[in-house]
Amino acid sequence: MEIPKLVGAGLVVIGAGLGIGKIGAAALEGMARQPEQAGKLQTAMLIAAALVEGLAFAALFAVN
Repeated sequence: MEIPKLVGAGLVVIGAGLGIGKIGAAALEGMARQPEQAGKLQTAMLIAAALVEGLAFAALFAVN
């Protein structure tokens, strides 16, 4: 694999990690503010994290 492709793959992984971290932090903050909505927030968080992860996998396959 060429160096530019490796840099692109690294940026994809870093971006996905930051995105999923931001999603998790926002969901936990929402659960702390409104504990009765924890189930709905957790479901939305998992769906959003799965979409970000899927996009990251697609980008990694495109780099290859």
